[in-house]
Amino acid sequence: MKRKGILIAYLSTFLLLFSCKDSTKKSGSQNAKAEPYQLRQTLYYGGNIITMEGDQPQYAEAVVQREGKIVFVGSKEEAFNQFKEKADEVDLQGKTMVPAFVDGHGHFYNTGFASIVANLLPPPDGPCGSIQEVVDATNKWKETEDGKFVLNKFGWIIGHGYDDSQLTEKDHPKATDLDKISEDIPVLLIHQSEHLGVMNSKALELSGYTKDAKDPEGGHLRRNPDGSPNGVLEEKAMYNILFPLLGKADEEFAMKCIEKSQEQYAQNGYLTIQDGRTTAAQSKILNKAATKGKFYLDIISYPDIDEQGFTMDEEYYNKNQYKNHYRVGGVKLTLDGSPQGKTAWLTQCYHVNPVGKDGCYKGFPIMNDEKAKQYVDQAFQNQWQIICHTNGDAAIDQYLMAIADAEEKYGYPDHRTTIIHGQTLRKDQIPMVKELDVYCSLFPTHTFYWGDWHRESVLGEPRADYISPCRDVIDAGINLTSHHDAPVIFPNSMRVYDATVNRVTRTGYVLGPDQRVTPYEGLKTLTIWGAKQNFEENTKGSISEGKLADLVILDKNPLKIDPMDIHNIQVLESIKEGKTVYSKEKK
Repeated sequence: MKRKGILIAYLSTFLLLFSCKDSTKKSGSQNAKAEPYQLRQTLYYGGNIITMEGDQPQYAEAVVQREGKIVFVGSKEEAFNQFKEKADEVDLQGKTMVPAFVDGHGHFYNTGFASIVANLLPPPDGPCGSIQEVVDATNKWKETEDGKFVLNKFGWIIGHGYDDSQLTEKDHPKATDLDKISEDIPVLLIHQSEHLGVMNSKALELSGYTKDAKDPEGGHLRRNPDGSPNGVLEEKAMYNILFPLLGKADEEFAMKCIEKSQEQYAQNGYLTIQDGRTTAAQSKILNKAATKGKFYLDIISYPDIDEQGFTMDEEYYNKNQYKNHYRVGGVKLTLDGSPQGKTAWLTQCYHVNPVGKDGCYKGFPIMNDEKAKQYVDQAFQNQWQIICHTNGDAAIDQYLMAIADAEEKYGYPDHRTTIIHGQTLRKDQIPMVKELDVYCSLFPTHTFYWGDWHRESVLGEPRADYISPCRDVIDAGINLTSHHDAPVIFPNSMRVYDATVNRVTRTGYVLGPDQRVTPYEGLKTLTIWGAKQNFEENTKGSISEGKLADLVILDKNPLKIDPMDIHNIQVLESIKEGKTVYSKEKK
């Protein structure tokens, strides 16, 4: 009996010790305040660490991340006292650390696609300043490895990024121009706005776009004097060709797009990325990529609610929780087109009509008011966040009326409904935006890329001065983000930041100086306000204890240099949850 009692006591003690050890292990893996020696840590110091906490700039001397989360923000002395012996040290050597950038609006998958097809962008982002250079660049590309890869996968020659406003002809290439690329293989070149495109004669033939073809609802075929299509496609006339074409992508091509896109975003400091009009085919691709663990950045998808057969993805829909770095955040609605392409829906006439349009041309809506209301109602009824492409002020009116109607019916709290682009948002619309608690993701990057075109041809003055009125939106207390709409503009964070602050056109003209924002406010549109738009302000957007260690290191402090030099700042390193995902030195 004595030996049995000793054995029981020994076993009880062993089980108690094992239980304590297991409990400590579990606590350490879940608790950011675990003892320093138990988990991997990095201590950053020696630079300008801008926390983005508060209404005025605040700096910290040191930051410590542990297992992907920030566990310390404070003085260098205290950081070294607590963590020096058990942390990897990184001396920033005077460089600047900020929270990682949050994508206000873009198209993640399409950015990878545009990185593979022919680059037809105008300078400074590409080689094409004339129709002949568009033809030459496409011909050169089709002989490259990527060109042969795309042709093999799709049976089409595809290019992206030409811009009629920046071509010397101030016009689109036509089917007859693209026939110089090929008469036997279909050719599709996508306008930089992604709201227009042009096809060669073979592509028109295969698409059934003949003289007798009617314009599709929500789109137009531009035509020759005899009524035959000239190759230029507006809105759904192009999407009806492009989207099924993209849907043919096989897994090899899709994964290459995902790889290329993540590289583009990471090297620009964007570690939370939006896919802001995901087709059903692309949703399947993104789901598969997530399941296979292909994402190392956070991707938020907004499926196109207007796509035939739309259904909400029950597996990945979540307002703020990721699964394998992927989630569906809500839905995307599109109500009009592009101002630079002159398909945006305005309440006043365009300054100069596009070719073939007479009288007071105002662009056109994608759908009628009733249909727009049905989609917004559907989002509010299901409590989905809805983000909506509205460039023209008439489209914004349509959206706001639909929101007001849905809010009255369903009373959806904290919906964070968002205006995407809002190029011609009117001053008198801003109070209603505020009253309805709508967020704004504006597109002030237009001031650089198309500001001169807006003045000369799209809107004229003074309307052009008021595009993307960031100052008035901030002053009204509306949450503002600023975006690139990639691949319309590749995700160049410093170009976005510069345009938001400075509003300087290609020719050096300051477009709407009264709508400039401060460098600190501009940085907020890329960080904490972006996190708030995504329901993620508790985990991202500022350097604060408990948040993810999503960080970016810049070569200069944007708050301490001439604001006009912001576009020259370089992203040196991007850190996602404590791990370097881009380093300029190791590129």
